[in-house]
Amino acid sequence: MRKFHLFIALGVVLLDRITKSAIANKMAMYSSIQIIPKFFRITHVENTGAAFGLFADSPSQWKISILVLFSVLALGIVVALLWRNSHVMTMTGVGLSLILGGALGNLWDRLMHGRVVDFLVFYIGQYQWPAFNAADSAIVIGAGLLVFEILFAKSPAAANPAAH
Repeated sequence: MRKFHLFIALGVVLLDRITKSAIANKMAMYSSIQIIPKFFRITHVENTGAAFGLFADSPSQWKISILVLFSVLALGIVVALLWRNSHVMTMTGVGLSLILGGALGNLWDRLMHGRVVDFLVFYIGQYQWPAFNAADSAIVIGAGLLVFEILFAKSPAAANPAAH
């Protein structure tokens, strides 16, 4: 199963690299392409902060270093959890693999450029969700899978009442 989990993570990294490169190379900064009127557009922006632009306006000279350190620590935890739980296919393993791939994709940008390319923008009227990218999507979906499994999956003991 570890190979499958690694394949998922690498797939996320590849998708993230390809989409970010296409946006950065084909679209001028702040230019937009309307995809679904009044709901979704692709807009080239760059984020020097954390997820969804948090801390982007921080003037701290340590901001990038702290974000990279946090990413590396989070990656270490995700890898350890994935390694420990990768002997069978579970929603947890898939979720952790998505988080790993997304975190690696954004860490790559931060290390190489000091910022992350974002381009997916959803909005309704004047209300807009902060721009994000494929890596962010994988992280959120992976976290959602983990939460879903925690809340709704039956434990092995509950699935086998004879074990009590």
